[in-house]
Amino acid sequence: MYAVVGCTDCGNLWLLSDPRESKTATCSRCGRRHQTKKLRRFFESEDRDAARQARSALLAKKHGDSEAFAQVEHVAELDRQVDESGIDDREYLEGAGLDADEVFDAGEQARRGRASSSGSVDRLTAIKDAIRDGDRPTEDEVVAAASEQGVPAEKARDLLEKLRRRGEVSESGGRYRLL
Repeated sequence: MYAVVGCTDCGNLWLLSDPRESKTATCSRCGRRHQTKKLRRFFESEDRDAARQARSALLAKKHGDSEAFAQVEHVAELDRQVDESGIDDREYLEGAGLDADEVFDAGEQARRGRASSSGSVDRLTAIKDAIRDGDRPTEDEVVAAASEQGVPAEKARDLLEKLRRRGEVSESGGRYRLL
Protein backbone atom coordinates (compact mmCIF):
# COMPACT_ATOMS: atom_id res chain seq x y z
CA MET A 1 0.00 0.00 0.00
CA TYR A 2 1.26 3.43 -0.95
CA ALA A 3 -0.13 6.77 0.16
CA VAL A 4 0.57 10.28 -1.03
CA VAL A 5 0.86 12.35 2.14
CA GLY A 6 1.69 15.97 2.88
CA CYS A 7 3.64 17.83 5.53
CA THR A 8 1.58 20.25 7.58
CA ASP A 9 4.58 22.54 8.06
CA CYS A 10 6.17 22.96 4.63
CA GLY A 11 3.57 21.45 2.27
CA ASN A 12 5.95 18.83 0.86
CA LEU A 13 4.23 15.83 -0.73
CA TRP A 14 5.81 12.37 -0.62
CA LEU A 15 5.04 8.70 -1.00
CA LEU A 16 4.66 6.70 2.15
CA SER A 17 4.94 2.95 1.74
CA ASP A 18 2.91 0.80 4.13
CA PRO A 19 1.43 3.72 6.11
CA ARG A 20 -0.37 1.28 8.44
CA GLU A 21 2.88 -0.37 9.53
CA SER A 22 4.89 2.65 10.66
CA LYS A 23 3.79 4.92 13.48
CA THR A 24 5.76 7.95 12.32
CA ALA A 25 7.02 9.47 9.11
CA THR A 26 9.51 12.27 8.63
CA CYS A 27 9.20 14.97 5.99
CA SER A 28 12.13 14.74 3.59
CA ARG A 29 12.18 18.51 3.10
CA CYS A 30 11.88 20.06 6.58
CA GLY A 31 12.61 17.02 8.78
CA ARG A 32 9.42 17.27 10.86
CA ARG A 33 8.28 13.94 12.28
CA HIS A 34 4.56 13.20 11.88
CA GLN A 35 2.30 10.52 13.29
CA THR A 36 1.22 8.58 10.20
CA LYS A 37 -2.37 8.21 11.39
CA LYS A 38 -2.67 12.03 11.53
CA LEU A 39 -1.17 12.69 8.09
CA ARG A 40 -3.62 13.68 5.39
CA ARG A 41 -3.73 11.06 2.67
CA PHE A 42 -4.33 12.66 -0.71
CA PHE A 43 -4.26 9.33 -2.53
CA GLU A 44 -3.88 5.65 -1.66
CA SER A 45 -3.16 2.69 -3.90
CA GLU A 46 -1.57 -0.75 -3.92
CA ASP A 47 0.29 0.27 -7.08
CA ARG A 48 3.42 2.41 -6.58
CA ASP A 49 3.25 3.83 -10.11
CA ALA A 50 -0.35 4.95 -9.56
CA ALA A 51 0.73 6.73 -6.36
CA ARG A 52 3.66 8.36 -8.21
CA GLN A 53 1.25 9.53 -10.90
CA ALA A 54 -1.15 10.98 -8.31
CA ARG A 55 1.70 12.80 -6.49
CA SER A 56 2.93 14.24 -9.79
CA ALA A 57 -0.57 15.45 -10.67
CA LEU A 58 -0.94 17.08 -7.26
CA LEU A 59 2.44 18.81 -7.58
CA ALA A 60 1.59 20.04 -11.08
CA LYS A 61 -1.70 21.45 -9.83
CA LYS A 62 0.01 23.07 -6.83
CA HIS A 63 2.48 24.84 -9.13
CA GLY A 64 -0.09 25.82 -11.75
CA ASP A 65 1.15 23.36 -14.37
CA SER A 66 -1.95 21.16 -14.67
CA GLU A 67 -2.35 21.83 -18.40
CA ALA A 68 1.22 20.83 -19.18
CA PHE A 69 0.91 17.76 -16.97
CA ALA A 70 -2.32 16.73 -18.74
CA GLN A 71 -0.35 16.47 -21.99
CA VAL A 72 1.85 13.74 -20.52
CA GLU A 73 0.40 10.23 -20.56
CA HIS A 74 2.14 9.02 -17.40
CA VAL A 75 5.02 9.91 -15.10
CA ALA A 76 6.96 7.02 -16.64
CA GLU A 77 6.77 8.93 -19.95
CA LEU A 78 8.58 11.86 -18.28
CA ASP A 79 11.27 9.45 -17.07
CA ARG A 80 11.71 8.22 -20.64
CA GLN A 81 11.90 11.78 -22.00
CA VAL A 82 14.57 12.71 -19.47
CA ASP A 83 16.59 9.63 -20.41
CA GLU A 84 16.42 10.53 -24.10
CA SER A 85 17.12 14.26 -23.76
CA GLY A 86 20.51 15.89 -23.87
CA ILE A 87 23.81 14.17 -24.40
CA ASP A 88 24.83 10.90 -22.80
CA ASP A 89 27.45 10.64 -20.07
CA ARG A 90 30.20 9.36 -22.36
CA GLU A 91 29.76 12.25 -24.82
CA TYR A 92 29.73 14.80 -21.98
CA LEU A 93 32.88 13.42 -20.32
CA GLU A 94 34.83 13.17 -23.56
CA GLY A 95 33.71 16.69 -24.50
CA ALA A 96 35.19 17.88 -21.20
CA GLY A 97 38.50 16.22 -22.10
CA LEU A 98 38.20 13.26 -19.70
CA ASP A 99 38.73 9.57 -20.38
CA ALA A 100 35.17 8.23 -20.04
CA ASP A 101 36.28 4.61 -19.51
CA GLU A 102 38.52 5.67 -16.63
CA VAL A 103 35.69 7.68 -15.04
CA PHE A 104 33.24 4.78 -15.40
CA ASP A 105 35.75 2.36 -13.85
CA ALA A 106 36.27 4.69 -10.89
CA GLY A 107 32.52 5.00 -10.46
CA GLU A 108 32.08 1.23 -10.53
CA GLN A 109 34.78 0.80 -7.89
CA ALA A 110 33.09 3.40 -5.69
CA ARG A 111 29.68 1.79 -6.19
CA ARG A 112 31.03 -1.57 -5.07
CA GLY A 113 32.52 0.10 -2.00
CA ARG A 114 36.13 -0.78 -2.66
CA ALA A 115 38.61 0.36 -0.08
CA SER A 116 40.12 3.78 -0.54
CA SER A 117 43.84 4.35 -0.80
CA SER A 118 43.95 4.57 3.00
CA GLY A 119 42.52 1.04 3.22
CA SER A 120 39.19 2.04 4.74
CA VAL A 121 35.74 1.94 3.16
CA ASP A 122 33.87 5.24 2.79
CA ARG A 123 31.49 5.60 5.77
CA LEU A 124 28.43 6.34 3.66
CA THR A 125 29.18 3.33 1.47
CA ALA A 126 29.52 1.15 4.56
CA ILE A 127 26.05 2.24 5.78
CA LYS A 128 24.43 1.68 2.38
CA ASP A 129 26.12 -1.70 2.00
CA ALA A 130 24.92 -2.74 5.45
CA ILE A 131 21.33 -1.90 4.48
CA ARG A 132 21.63 -3.47 1.04
CA ASP A 133 23.20 -6.68 2.38
CA GLY A 134 20.74 -7.09 5.26
CA ASP A 135 17.15 -8.28 4.98
CA ARG A 136 15.44 -5.02 6.04
CA PRO A 137 17.93 -4.64 8.91
CA THR A 138 17.27 -2.81 12.17
CA GLU A 139 19.31 0.22 13.23
CA ASP A 140 21.45 -1.94 15.50
CA GLU A 141 22.17 -4.40 12.67
CA VAL A 142 23.17 -1.56 10.33
CA VAL A 143 25.42 -0.01 13.00
CA ALA A 144 27.04 -3.38 13.77
CA ALA A 145 27.76 -4.09 10.09
CA ALA A 146 29.14 -0.57 9.54
CA SER A 147 31.27 -0.88 12.68
CA GLU A 148 32.90 -3.98 11.17
CA GLN A 149 33.96 -1.69 8.28
CA GLY A 150 35.54 0.78 10.72
CA VAL A 151 32.67 3.27 11.10
CA PRO A 152 32.23 4.47 14.72
CA ALA A 153 28.79 3.46 16.09
CA GLU A 154 27.63 7.02 16.83
CA LYS A 155 28.74 8.22 13.39
CA ALA A 156 26.90 5.27 11.80
CA ARG A 157 23.68 6.25 13.60
CA ASP A 158 24.08 9.88 12.49
CA LEU A 159 24.68 8.88 8.86
CA LEU A 160 21.70 6.50 8.90
CA GLU A 161 19.48 9.34 10.14
CA LYS A 162 20.83 11.71 7.48
CA LEU A 163 20.13 9.17 4.74
CA ARG A 164 16.60 8.73 6.08
CA ARG A 165 15.97 12.50 6.16
CA ARG A 166 17.33 12.89 2.62
CA GLY A 167 14.92 10.21 1.42
CA GLU A 168 17.62 7.76 0.36
CA VAL A 169 16.60 5.28 3.05
CA SER A 170 13.16 4.30 4.26
CA GLU A 171 12.42 3.26 7.83
CA SER A 172 9.29 1.30 8.60
CA GLY A 173 8.65 -0.54 11.85
CA GLY A 174 12.25 -0.04 12.92
CA ARG A 175 13.56 -1.69 9.76
CA TYR A 176 15.51 0.03 6.98
CA ARG A 177 15.71 -0.29 3.20
CA LEU A 178 17.38 1.68 0.43
CA LEU A 179 15.13 3.64 -1.92
